[in-house]
Amino acid sequence: MTIKPVRQREPNALQRWGRETISELRRVSWPSRAEAVSLTWIVIIVMVIMAIILGGLDWVFFRFFGTLLGR
Repeated sequence: MTIKPVRQREPNALQRWGRETISELRRVSWPSRAEAVSLTWIVIIVMVIMAIILGGLDWVFFRFFGTLLGR
């Protein structure tokens, strides 16, 4: 009589992805609260500046092409 070795089932792709994701998140160097707040303010300020610049360019081109086309 021979005994068959017990094979463990391999995890499916979704389970493996979940385990790998959790493993990677544990290795991340998370910023402190103060760093996160200061970086958030930098992003907001840059977005406002870019919105003003793009809005100004839009207005200039609107006026330019409006006079160019006689509207």
